[in-house]
Amino acid sequence: MRQKSGFKLRQLGDEYILTAEGASHVNFNKLMVMNHSAAYLWRSVAGNDFDAERLAALLVQEYAIDEAAARHDAEAIMQSWEEAGLICGS
Repeated sequence: MRQKSGFKLRQLGDEYILTAEGASHVNFNKLMVMNHSAAYLWRSVAGNDFDAERLAALLVQEYAIDEAAARHDAEAIMQSWEEAGLICGS
């Protein structure tokens, strides 16, 4: 997978908001808010192909969690990004 172009991650207090840059991405019915972990993953894979295994490895590295929990969280994050139209196949 790969991030779609035209999105910028911005910090607002303790949360992170993904904003669209350009009229083709504007959808005022949806706003993507990310927690610190999701924002960390988003920044870590910017401009690169990735899959659930890569995201899980990043979670294990950053948060020292077990691989099964990291894999579960990585798959959930990828699913939410895909449903929101933020990522596409490479």
